[in-house]
Order: sequence, then structure tokens, then C-alpha cells
Amino acid sequence: MLFARRSISAVYGLRLADGRDVVVKTREDDGRAASCVAAQSALAERGFPCAGPLTPVVRIDAQAVHAEEFRPGGEPLRGDSPAVAARAAAVFARLMTELADVRVAPPLPNPRWVRWDHTDPGVWPSIGFLDERDQSAVPADVVDAAVRARARLLGARLPCVLGHGDFEAQNLRWHDGTVWAVHDWDSLTWQPEAALAGAASGAFASDSPPTLAPVESSAAFLATYQDLRGRRFTAREREIAWAASLWPAAHNARWEALHGDAPVSGATVRAQAAERLRLAGA
Repeated sequence: MLFARRSISAVYGLRLADGRDVVVKTREDDGRAASCVAAQSALAERGFPCAGPLTPVVRIDAQAVHAEEFRPGGEPLRGDSPAVAARAAAVFARLMTELADVRVAPPLPNPRWVRWDHTDPGVWPSIGFLDERDQSAVPADVVDAAVRARARLLGARLPCVLGHGDFEAQNLRWHDGTVWAVHDWDSLTWQPEAALAGAASGAFASDSPPTLAPVESSAAFLATYQDLRGRRFTAREREIAWAASLWPAAHNARWEALHGDAPVSGATVRAQAAERLRLAGA
């Protein structure tokens, strides 16, 4: 074993007897993994910078498990300036273009931080270990931002597409100015394109703990994305993008509050919510 890391999934780096280094990933089998791995495999076969899966997904007890190539190296792209946003948006546009003709079953349910389309009671998707905590710890302005952003997103009535739902700096590696690897394919998502681009525009600079990029940088991300995709968003799509830029940050702010963590996302939500909601028409 070379390393072991645990978050939502568990990741193990292994050196095989024949000298190959591989990664084994395991997570709770919620029905999403097969689609995520199939899409990752399709992109890797086309030369997109990501690790290629080596096995299909198999179920072991209640876990979905697969192995993939070990793709080490590269560095995160630091910063949240408009220039950094444009570089990240170029990768996201390429990723979305490649995924556009990948045919897999929708990887549902969506990851919880982009699951504004849930049917659970209340504004947040049901997450037992969070729901059992004292919800009064979540600031009222964070809840209000989530409620208003979610209402706008649910009114979108736009077709859903496949996209990366956790497009953060910590999930990308760069080498000599070129993207070397995009990680975390467990977070593929089935949402409208404008919403996926919007969520990425808010999260692209996040490492740990996550935060929310400046409004002007999100605007640069969205402009670059549309330029490289070769079409402009409609007025409705632009509003949906801005609503989606805010909802994951509100989710993260709730997490912080319920765990007693420093309000990193919470501070940016309070500072930016009014402008992002205005741009969202919410």
C-alpha cells in the first residue's frame, strides 16, 4: 500500500506484484458509480487528462469498488482572480464538450452539494448525520440564500446533461501551464448545463476548506466558458448559472455551522449572496 485516504469515498494507492501502481476506490453503493466510471473511461480513451479505469465497478457488501490508473504529479492552480478563472473555465468547457456525446445512465442521486433538485422536506437534501444536529446553528442569512437560489433553480425547466459537479482546484492538477489531471469522477452530476457551469464558476478556486470565488471571477469563468463552447447562454440560463454558483457555497456554509468550523464559506455567502441572487433574478 502506497497511501490510503478517506472522505466520501476511500482511496487506496497500491503497488502490484508486477510493479504497476494503481488506485482502488470504494464508496457506498448508491447506484451512481457504474455511470461515473463508464463516463470517466470514455474520456480517458479519448485522451482527456484523467486516470483511466482498469476494472468495471463491482459490488462488495454494500460498497461499489473499482480500480484505475495511478496518475500522480502536477500542482493545483492557486488563486481566484479572473485570469485563473478563465484558465479553469477552459478546462471545464473541454470537459463538457467531451461529455456531451457520452451516453450513460444519469448518475443519480446527484452529489449532495449540487442536489438542489431533491424531493426531501425542507431546503436541504436529507443527510442523516447533519440533520440530527441543532439546525439553529445555521445562520438565517445562509438559509435564506439557499432557499432563494434553490427556488430559482427549480424553476429552470432546462434539460439536464452530464457534467462534473465538484470542479474545484483541489481536484485538478497542472504541469507547465497545462492541465495534467482532473480527478473526482465520483462527482459526475445530472443537471442543466448552465447550472453545472455556474456551480463550477463559484467553486473553481476551492481547496480545503471550500469557499466561494469573487463575483467578478465567476463572471470571467462564465464568459470564457460560453466563448469556448461556441454559444451564449439565454437570459434564463444566465440566471440559473448565478443561482447555481451560490447554492453549493450555502451547503458548505451549513456544514461549517453544524460542525462548529470557521465560517469560510459562510463569510463569502454573506458578502456575496445579495449580488449573486440579483444576477439570478431570485
